Amino acid sequence: MFGREQEHDKKWRDGVYLCTAANTFEADLFESKLKAEGIPCVKKYQDASNFIEIAMGSNSAYPIDIYVPEDKLEDAKIVVEPMPLTDEEIEKLEKELK
Repeated sequence: MFGREQEHDKKWRDGVYLCTAANTFEADLFESKLKAEGIPCVKKYQDASNFIEIAMGSNSAYPIDIYVPEDKLEDAKIVVEPMPLTDEEIEKLEKELK
């Protein structure tokens, strides 16, 4: 997710590259988490530009680059970084799902 900046435009639409979402669902999840923390973001669709967003609505399987304001980049990385669950948390979730 991180560390691939050299493959992407570092800046786009007044933002800097944060990460790449695999699809629209993941991009929407990142966008929601970022907005909840007061961090605006812009999505840039790979390979097909933003035409896909208009033509297909919100069901794109294309990768989507996420850009945030430069002064919010470090905070945004914390928001979208996956956090591993502890063994106790996993056991609790497994019990709840039974």
